Amino acid sequence: MNRFVVISGCSGGGKSTLLAELRRRGYPIVEEPGRRIVQEESSRDGTALPWKDTAAFLRRAIATSLADRAAATLEGWVFFDRGLIDASAALENLTGEKALAPLAKAHRYHHQVFLAPPWPEIFRSDEERRHGFDFAEAEYLRLLKVYDVLGYEVLHLPKVGVDERAEFVLRMLTL
Repeated sequence: MNRFVVISGCSGGGKSTLLAELRRRGYPIVEEPGRRIVQEESSRDGTALPWKDTAAFLRRAIATSLADRAAATLEGWVFFDRGLIDASAALENLTGEKALAPLAKAHRYHHQVFLAPPWPEIFRSDEERRHGFDFAEAEYLRLLKVYDVLGYEVLHLPKVGVDERAEFVLRMLTL
């Protein structure tokens, strides 16, 4: 059974908060590649940023996601804040490059994927998330379609507190 679980969906939909709660409960998590790349590129005045060179940023997110998967050899559930499919789908959407299908086939995650729905009441832009809610909502719709087409069982995270969200994820994984 594949123990790599993706938490994806709408930017600003509470994914990172949920993953912090799962970490607090003792589960290993892999932080979002995009945030790490933005932090690193910003600290060295780099250009592989979504608002400077989106394609370079996404290619780097794919490479980071592959490295994350290779490094995540722990037993039990490992939770990923986004990952390979998100970056590959975004690159294909942006450039038309056909990286998604071969990468998605070679590097499967657990069959259940949890998507954070658009939640305008908690969405916030910041220095690392400069886009607006409309962009985040379009991203969510694209990911919903992509994960479905790739044969994943898409489970929508309920719009509830973080404890209840964590319980929902853990309960669904045991069914």
